[in-house]
Amino acid sequence: MSNDEWVPGPFGLDAAKGTTVPGQRTVLAVVHHLTAGTRLAEVLPLLESDRRIQVVYTAAPSSHFTGGLADYLHRLGGLTVPWSQAIRTRFDLAIAASNGRLESLHAPVLTLPHGSGPGKLYPRIQGAGPPVPRPVTGVLRDRLVVGGRVVPSAYVLPHERHLRLVERDCPEALPVAVVGGDPCFDRLVESRWRRAAYRRAFGVGRGRRLVLVTSTWGTHSLFGRHPDVLFRVAARLPREEYAVVAALHPGIWTMSGRRQVTRWHTDCLRHGVRLLPPEEGWRAALIAADHVIGDHGSVTYYGAALGVPVALGEFAEEDVAPGSHIARLGAVAPRIDWDAPLSPQLHASTGCFGEDVHAALRAELTSVPGRAAEILRREMYRLMRLAEPDHPARLEPVPLPDCASHDGLRAA
Repeated sequence: MSNDEWVPGPFGLDAAKGTTVPGQRTVLAVVHHLTAGTRLAEVLPLLESDRRIQVVYTAAPSSHFTGGLADYLHRLGGLTVPWSQAIRTRFDLAIAASNGRLESLHAPVLTLPHGSGPGKLYPRIQGAGPPVPRPVTGVLRDRLVVGGRVVPSAYVLPHERHLRLVERDCPEALPVAVVGGDPCFDRLVESRWRRAAYRRAFGVGRGRRLVLVTSTWGTHSLFGRHPDVLFRVAARLPREEYAVVAALHPGIWTMSGRRQVTRWHTDCLRHGVRLLPPEEGWRAALIAADHVIGDHGSVTYYGAALGVPVALGEFAEEDVAPGSHIARLGAVAPRIDWDAPLSPQLHASTGCFGEDVHAALRAELTSVPGRAAEILRREMYRLMRLAEPDHPARLEPVPLPDCASHDGLRAA
């Protein structure tokens, strides 16, 4: 879509032209990158079934990870407008799962995290000036306050302890901060009853154990430090005893391209590894998994909070915010010794995670478990000044997975 193209729709000055279903409110979904897009795809169904509401999508030009974003929005099938039009149109609500350029919008803005909440430090940029302490991602004052005004009208955070972080780093945003829980984790918990179906979809029969290998992005990640990690795991675990599924951060896919990432792992696919596409599948894999091998990314933490034993193939202490939930995972999860046999280490990791440990990690993830849909929908309708529907707010169950296998390379 050309940035200069103007897309007609049931919004703006010409809303009445061509409209069949006259809506009462228009909502702009602002997608900064693929990771944020998949989080919004979890939340927007809370609105999209309401015939009074029209949801419109746009891509915000403020991230390094915009590769493949236009294709993703096209596959969603939503009405999409270019950014140049989005910032020249008035909406009743804008929703984003990241920050950046939101001050340009003409709408009350609701923001929520696209991961498990503030837990990492913002990457230090290159330059000649002296280094300073890095802020925590998700609480960047220069994104939350712009031009003398707090940008979001509702700033959703997963846990009450995050309010102390906001008070420290951006106290101006405290009046709009909302403890709204974690919709992704709530969805995982509510979908656990489908575990057997997910395992069948991954081809895991009785007597085999499913290992999910997951990596965040960046040179300090598991994949960044060990680009051959999937081949190592697949080659070292007996195929008759273990099935291996891999979930790589969407940033890895968008920076290098689907074809390249898949081709890098052709040898792994021949060994039976199921490579998940970046949009979906990792949630089903977490529910189905018997073990997780990961790093300091959100998927690893979700696994531990869900009750899956975790072993850390890498853990970038220098990139983790001290005292955060991610730091607590690093304090309890065992590290993989890549020079030692792998299977005994996976068995040993089970002993590091009693139910009390999993429960403690769950408690660090959300302080309103099971209530994210209720709170998020309430806030969105409040900002739109529209009465909520009569039926309870519910998140959709995790869908069955789709994977790349050697016979087809569907992720390419």
